[in-house]
Amino acid sequence: MRVYGVVGWKNAGKTGLMERLVTEITGRGFSVSTVKHAHHSFDVDHPGKDSHRHRVAGAREVLLASRNRFALMHELNGEDEPSLAALLAKLAPVDLVLVEGYKRDGHAKVEAHRAETGNALIAPEDPTIKAIASDTPMTLDRPVFDLNDTGTIADFILSEVGL
Repeated sequence: MRVYGVVGWKNAGKTGLMERLVTEITGRGFSVSTVKHAHHSFDVDHPGKDSHRHRVAGAREVLLASRNRFALMHELNGEDEPSLAALLAKLAPVDLVLVEGYKRDGHAKVEAHRAETGNALIAPEDPTIKAIASDTPMTLDRPVFDLNDTGTIADFILSEVGL
């Protein structure tokens, strides 16, 4: 499975770039799945709903399904967070998996950067970052794209993964 990441500090534009890339790449006829890492606890379930009641009762996994989609919720119950590789193994085959976050993993990545955040780039210390998507021009030892030039960033990623 081909995997490419989008990383960056908070408010760098990662999610917007991910959204635009999914639209652009699927619009070119490729199948895309995404993985999003959250540094905080999150819940896709809601108190009072049947599936939430199942989880609260102690179910290790709850699979919620309809004719439109399904969601599998797995309670870790104190276990270590699964690796990106373990999570990728759970996905159905697609042409490309775009990963938001997991900045310390070894897959190739584009770093999203907005000057207004005042954050330093991650790229100078990380050879897995193959390009920067920024709202400000800069000169680096790797390609720098305009953060909003989704087509060019998509071209770069697709070339990198051989699609």
